[in-house]
Amino acid sequence: MENVTYLTKSGLKNLEEELVHLTTVRRAEVADRLHQAQEDGDLIENAEYEAAKNEQSFVEGRIVEIRTMLSRAAVIKKGKNDGVAKLGSTVVVKEKKSEKESYVIVGAAEADPSQGLISNESPLGQALLGSKAGDKVVVTAPAGEVVFQVTKVK
Repeated sequence: MENVTYLTKSGLKNLEEELVHLTTVRRAEVADRLHQAQEDGDLIENAEYEAAKNEQSFVEGRIVEIRTMLSRAAVIKKGKNDGVAKLGSTVVVKEKKSEKESYVIVGAAEADPSQGLISNESPLGQALLGSKAGDKVVVTAPAGEVVFQVTKVK
C-alpha cells in the first residue's frame, strides 16, 4: 500500500482523540476568538484578528492532516517474537562507548525519539529493520558513519 500511515494501537487512539479535540473544542475556541476580534473594530489593522485567522488555518490544516492519516492507517500488530526487528519491535542497541539504548520502531506519524519511538523511515529505523541480536548496523549521520550493535530484539 502506498502512503500508508503505520500506527500502534495507542498512536491510533491518540490521533483519534486529537481529532475529536480539534473538531469539538479548538474550532469553537478559535471561532470565539475570531468573533471577539471582529467586534474589536477595523479588521485591516487588527492584529488579534490576524492571529486568530492564522490559528484557524493551523487547526483546520491539522484536522485535514489527521483525517488523511486515519484514512490511510494500518495498525501495527504485535506478532510472535521471532527475533527479527520489524514495525512494532523494541530493539536494544549499543554504540561503542555509550550506554545501551532501547527504541520501538513505529511509523513516522508517531515517532518521538525523545520517548524512544523511532520512525521506520529514519536512517536508524531503516537500518534496524530486519536485524537480529548480534547484528551490527551502520547508520550514515552528518558526522559520518555510526555503528550500532543490536543486543536484543523483542
